[in-house]
Amino acid sequence: MTTRFVLATANPDKAAEVRHILTEALGEIDLMPRPAGVDDVEEDGETLEENARLKAVALAAATGEAAVADDTGLEVDALGGAPGVFSARFAGEHATYADNVAKLLGDLAGVEPAARTARFRTVAFVRFPDGSEVVASGFVEGHIATTARGSGGFGYDPVFLPEGGAGRTFAEMSLVEKNAVSHRGRAFRALADALAARQAG
Repeated sequence: MTTRFVLATANPDKAAEVRHILTEALGEIDLMPRPAGVDDVEEDGETLEENARLKAVALAAATGEAAVADDTGLEVDALGGAPGVFSARFAGEHATYADNVAKLLGDLAGVEPAARTARFRTVAFVRFPDGSEVVASGFVEGHIATTARGSGGFGYDPVFLPEGGAGRTFAEMSLVEKNAVSHRGRAFRALADALAARQAG
């Protein structure tokens, strides 16, 4: 089984989670960081899968290695599914985590807790040098809190209350606790299963 991959993401928070999940699922695995000389990939796809594929294809082509990428979206029902594919830049092209959380809470001002339903969705993608691909996805239902809570995690973690989280936000959980129930954990465990099945087949 291929156990050497280059990570498409340059986000250290996301890379740490992916590394933890895949190492736990696959055992010994060599996950190389994205080379410094490889430019950011323009994520202009209309879906999470399209964006994940764009990143994996670009990194596989640039490095000649199997590349693993993902794209994640937060879908808030009261906002018609927004921010969705625009989650990372919800408050603008160069928005910080805090900017995005502030915009989300502002847009949901006055929305009752019961109506703040949402889900996180992740698509995980591997592109091999021979052009073959493996894709998997995962999601978790939850609610958006009325205020940010917790100091862990990243992105929207301080305001996302996942089902099965005992009333805690992702930011109030340890990395192990979060990965056990999160969208990214589910997507990458499914990806690991698909990679193992590909090898067996």
